[in-house]
Amino acid sequence: MNFKEIINEIGSKAKKASIKLRTLNADKKKIAYECLEKNIRDKTKDILNANKIDIENAVNNNLAEPLINRLKLNEDSISGILKSIAEIKNQPDPIGKILEKWSQPNGLRFSKISVPLGVLGVIYESRPNVTVDASCLALKSNNALILRGGSDSFQTSNELIKIITMSFKEAQLPSNIAQMIPSTDREAVDCLLAMDNYVNVIIPRGGKSLIKKINDKSRIPVIKHLEGLCHIYVDKEANLDVAKKIIFNSKLRRPEICGAAETLLIDNALEDNALELIKPLYDAGCIIRGDKFIKSLDPNFEMASDTDWSTEYLDKIISVKIVKGVAGAIDHINNYSSNHTESIITENEKTFSDFYNNIDSAIILKNASTQFADGGEFGFGSEIGISTDKLHVRGPVGAKHLTTFKYIVHGNGQSRN
Repeated sequence: MNFKEIINEIGSKAKKASIKLRTLNADKKKIAYECLEKNIRDKTKDILNANKIDIENAVNNNLAEPLINRLKLNEDSISGILKSIAEIKNQPDPIGKILEKWSQPNGLRFSKISVPLGVLGVIYESRPNVTVDASCLALKSNNALILRGGSDSFQTSNELIKIITMSFKEAQLPSNIAQMIPSTDREAVDCLLAMDNYVNVIIPRGGKSLIKKINDKSRIPVIKHLEGLCHIYVDKEANLDVAKKIIFNSKLRRPEICGAAETLLIDNALEDNALELIKPLYDAGCIIRGDKFIKSLDPNFEMASDTDWSTEYLDKIISVKIVKGVAGAIDHINNYSSNHTESIITENEKTFSDFYNNIDSAIILKNASTQFADGGEFGFGSEIGISTDKLHVRGPVGAKHLTTFKYIVHGNGQSRN
């Protein structure tokens, strides 16, 4: 069997599994999650040993430090994975929900009911925890899943899919619910993107080049997760103590994630306070790249280039600019944003309304860190990505978003004239 045939068989098995999954009830899913929690606890050592191999390979291949940070697992990471499983397990079941009900004058009664999408294809790079999150979210929404992990996390992801498969089998679920393509060859992605007879949606998680390639080549609808070029705007009516706290957390809590702030915009009325806002970042090792005014505040600050305003650093680097009020912030963000997440620090409700109404990003925060751009923080249990699309879902994608609907129409003998 050649490479293309192997992947085609994976697709065929996933399609068959998705049909069986349509009627899987919540109690069976709960048992599967409990088996998975137990087995991940029991196999923690095996997971960390596999991850150690991936980390060693990444270092030898000179992988960038932010990507290594995304790849790395430890005891705390395993606890985080277990917490995510528990949260998804305890979420309301999204399948079979009556979304709307109405009737017509002719006596027909209509219901709109949530149903699974079918088969999900998830393509991801350095984050091995996606293996578990995607499997649990797919199960919660009664979808079958095909995973294609990156070479960086290959050993860890394979160890995790073995544990997931074992757990679902112990729970007596249908076979082939979650499968992983057993290769990091790029041809695997091309084959997956062509399987529109088996796969209903593609969800990529990775860098801009990966997303572009998938969007250009896929014959299957794509839920895009573009780069997180996130902005913070500090308004002239901001509480500066709140602003400093939010700026620091937005950039440095975890600089390698898509919800990390990459650009700081400061109202020109706060020029005298600009250094006060920026210095905590610099003191913590963050590189400051600013416009002419920001550069003049400290000889250690760097001059920003045009490229900086459209760069997702995923590192301890931030671009900083003075803008003319909220209108200047809106103009800058609309020119450079990836429509992911923006935050405004202000005590003025009208200013917030202007900001909110004139910026077309998936998430707008007021007086809060951009790092809350996360499915878990939204109460979704976890996420399979953050969509910067407008169709079919936007923002953090949880289990309830991995559904579609169908209509049921009840009659009592009506026929149409």
